Amino acid sequence: MKIGGLKFVGRGPLADRKGVSLSITVGACPSPGPTIRRSINAPIRMRKMQKLSSFLFTILISVSIVALTSESQAQTSGATLPPQTGTRLITLGTRGGPIPMVGRAQSSNILIVNGALYIVDAGEGVTRRLTRAGIAIRDIDNIFITHPHSDHTGGLGGLLSTEYDYNRTRPVNIYGPPGTDASIKALVQFLTVSADIRISEGMRTVPAAKIFFGHDTGVGMVYHDANVRVTAVENSHFNFPPESPAYGKYKSYSYRFETADRVIVFSGDTGPSGALAELAKGADLLVTEVISVEEWKEQQIKTGRWQSMTPEQQARALRRQVEEHITPDEIGKMATRANVKTVVLSHFLPATDPKDTYERLGEQVNKYFSGKVLVAKDLMEF
Repeated sequence: MKIGGLKFVGRGPLADRKGVSLSITVGACPSPGPTIRRSINAPIRMRKMQKLSSFLFTILISVSIVALTSESQAQTSGATLPPQTGTRLITLGTRGGPIPMVGRAQSSNILIVNGALYIVDAGEGVTRRLTRAGIAIRDIDNIFITHPHSDHTGGLGGLLSTEYDYNRTRPVNIYGPPGTDASIKALVQFLTVSADIRISEGMRTVPAAKIFFGHDTGVGMVYHDANVRVTAVENSHFNFPPESPAYGKYKSYSYRFETADRVIVFSGDTGPSGALAELAKGADLLVTEVISVEEWKEQQIKTGRWQSMTPEQQARALRRQVEEHITPDEIGKMATRANVKTVVLSHFLPATDPKDTYERLGEQVNKYFSGKVLVAKDLMEF
């Protein structure tokens, strides 16, 4: 509706969610001409115009109140997931590799068991994905790291910092293979600068060093509580040459989470692994990385990286992809041997098309596995 030339546009959260846009144009009446000034009807016309303007402003204010109420309710309901019984999995980040990718955060997952929260890997973007999922970050007690590659740990600093800024005072425990404790101690040192400032400002009372604790675990049962039992095995992702800095020092784990109603196995990064196949026996969900070696090489050629390597470097790089990552056919064969119910593919490497769905990898798994294969996206729930 238009009256004159003054325009009001109301578009808030309610409109955004419902696909409704409200546009109201209200304007002052043009200045009366000489004829109108001399007309006895001018006062009547002006009174009608004032009533119409008041009516339109009333509509605008009412819509604004509804929109603000919707915004407030959305913020409140998004603060935390309501307590629920049973086991739920959300794939927070499904990107593999250290280079950022549009549309996917790096590797991270959350298990919600009877309302308790368990993080598995914390790649870059984990905090934002938790926020989008409506998770109460302050309530995260336990974090599990499969291995210390940056695409699985790069978001830890931001996650722990956010927990501290939410005035967390209870301990947060981070479990993982050798190197986890050293990583957390370094992060605590980083967080201590901010924590000292917050304490000095009177905003916090507990130092970061009394909240965050890293634990280097062995294999076997590494954790249990009333909700879950966690078992770790060493997989085949790390094969360091003798005398290299990491040789005999760092390991890569796969985890099995057993709850009252489900068994969920996380492969982490791995090549073909008998230990993982044993760990996955009878699992309801096998959440696994996947790689197409052919597509990886094609991408390397397109970016020019392949041509920049010597033949020896090319052979070593190719061998690493074959031995330290797992292909769709190998996943299908392993899932069949382990009698897994459902395979969830994740940890996708960059593709030429940023909107690639990777569905073809699931189809390749199904050539060797008759069960359900799901291709994960960020914030997908299983």
